Amino acid sequence: MIIAARFNGPPGSGNGGYTAGLVAAHLTGPVEVTLRRPPPLDTPLTVTAGQDAAGGTVQVHDGEALVASARTDPGERPEAVPAVPFVDAVAASAAYPGFTAHPFPTCFVCGPDRGDGLALFPGPLPDGRTATPWKVPPDVSPVLVWAALDCPGGWSVLTQGRPYVLGRIAARVDAVPEPGSECVITGRHVASEGRKATVLSTLYGPGGDVLALARATWIAVDR
Repeated sequence: MIIAARFNGPPGSGNGGYTAGLVAAHLTGPVEVTLRRPPPLDTPLTVTAGQDAAGGTVQVHDGEALVASARTDPGERPEAVPAVPFVDAVAASAAYPGFTAHPFPTCFVCGPDRGDGLALFPGPLPDGRTATPWKVPPDVSPVLVWAALDCPGGWSVLTQGRPYVLGRIAARVDAVPEPGSECVITGRHVASEGRKATVLSTLYGPGGDVLALARATWIAVDR
């Protein structure tokens, strides 16, 4: 498994959601992925599959170092974050905090300094949720859906001066949106404990149907 350099999150390491999607592709059904260290870019990584009592497992190593682990997720389906109309997501995105202060402005998913990224800019809603429109790219895939579910949840907890990175994400991808379609992704912060924050995110199709959901743990880091 190789994470191409263009799919970065923080400089020099893979975007968490994209990396998790690559790992999850080695299992079937709902999957939970835990990132153990910053995923290296353009580096051949070893993928080892196994089994536990709940189902399939995967470990990803860079030499001896464990980069990520994953398992079939038998837990409850993540709660959907309520949708908003596409026009409301566009309006919220205009107030995206990352336009003025972004810890990782070249992030493939939400970096405003990227011309070749997903251009997801989740802005705040009055009740604390985030929302962003997504014009689905021609090369959409389940891996890109995992990436798209990542940052909209994270921006529900990110504050200026305290960056977070993805630590764990459990996602259910029911369907991949059609290329060129206009989707909406919403996010919500549900709990915090110490340096850890739990967030939810939901991808809605043009007709308002739920295409994918995620529950994630983000971890505050020192810069």
